[in-house]
Amino acid sequence: MTPDDFIMEALPDDVVATIEERDAYIRNLPPAGGGFEFVVADLQKWLPGRHVRVAFLGGDSALHRDIEEATRQITEVCNITLDFGRNAETGEYRTWSESDFDYSAEIRVSFDRAGNFSLLGTDCIDPGVGLSTEATGGRPGQRSLNLGGFDVRRPANWQGTVRHEFMHALAFHHAHQNLRGPCETAFRWEDDDGYQRTKNHSGVFVADAEGRRPGIYTYLSGAPNGWAKSKVDHNLRRREDNDVIVGPFDRASIMLYRFPEMFYQVLPNDCAPLGDGITLSDGDKRGLTLLYPKMSPEVAGIATGNEAMLQAIKPLAEPLRGLETADTPMAQRVAAILRGR
Repeated sequence: MTPDDFIMEALPDDVVATIEERDAYIRNLPPAGGGFEFVVADLQKWLPGRHVRVAFLGGDSALHRDIEEATRQITEVCNITLDFGRNAETGEYRTWSESDFDYSAEIRVSFDRAGNFSLLGTDCIDPGVGLSTEATGGRPGQRSLNLGGFDVRRPANWQGTVRHEFMHALAFHHAHQNLRGPCETAFRWEDDDGYQRTKNHSGVFVADAEGRRPGIYTYLSGAPNGWAKSKVDHNLRRREDNDVIVGPFDRASIMLYRFPEMFYQVLPNDCAPLGDGITLSDGDKRGLTLLYPKMSPEVAGIATGNEAMLQAIKPLAEPLRGLETADTPMAQRVAAILRGR
């Protein structure tokens, strides 16, 4: 992959801001009784056994069918059903509309936005994610997953892109942000010493006349991404949140991004992917079985934990004597996720 055609995957800034506001609220809850520290632990994970509905905005039945087929590699190893709502008589699939007031589906797929992205797990049904005036968010009439231009032309590795985005929709983060992985120190964050900021005809930062290269911060600030430093940090830096379930770093994971060579300090590099970017790795499959087990005792334990979380947040989600409190709106939002997942 060359640096002059590399577009990063990212959610809109307003979506990220509303997610961070909610997560900061939960992290700051005081430990009362059993404590709230477990509320965020797996808030974005669906409950095992759940039928998660999928609907499409645009595209034809052939494309919808191929996307469903691509996701079977995910669902065949875990206790989650992705329900695409296919009509056996007509062959047509479930659709959604921007005018929906009720959820046609938990995962609402579109093809008309630039790039590929997905909300994380139950963020798909959090009406506080994103702004009501924008196209992407957790409300019924907003996109939760986008496969840019797939209805016009699919990329060569389209199956891998579909699986990557649907893994996000099942609450999986990017592998390069794994705190157990080497990517934090493997990346070239800063410019080579003496680098003179140089752009090509497309506005992309490139090596200067002496062959010195831009670092990640400089490169991503130019075309085609235009990212601020804070956005780079959010999407690339190691995640050390207590709310993220962390497994071993897996170079073969479908969740490990394929970066241009200039992103790495040296090559070969322990952060660079080994997989084909299309097929789930053994590590991906182990992660799916961990989050969505098929064994009845494990499923029952997770359901019990969900109810405990709901009971813990319930007092804050109810107005006191009919009066709104400062905690009520955000607590209601969290309680709605717990009920909806």
